[in-house]
Amino acid sequence: MSKQPISSKSETDWERLDAMTDEEIDLSDCPEITPEQFANAVVRRGLPAPKNKAQVTLRVDSDVLEWFKSQGRGYQTQINSLLRAYMEAHH
Repeated sequence: MSKQPISSKSETDWERLDAMTDEEIDLSDCPEITPEQFANAVVRRGLPAPKNKAQVTLRVDSDVLEWFKSQGRGYQTQINSLLRAYMEAHH
């Protein structure tokens, strides 16, 4: 591992990038996002929480909770999404 300090000075030629048109940008190594991928996207960071959420205490089986937690960050959002899908399916 390098012990050299990381420079805070950008080596990017921002003026050249700002002058580029969309057609000049090479996107060959960036596949397009399909509509299905976009529909399944979940935004978690950087957005304020909706104000219509209510904090509750809910008892669930410990193995169910541990499974959701094992899925990583956003497990509460995933639980909410599943509950919403169930609600909308039975509405």
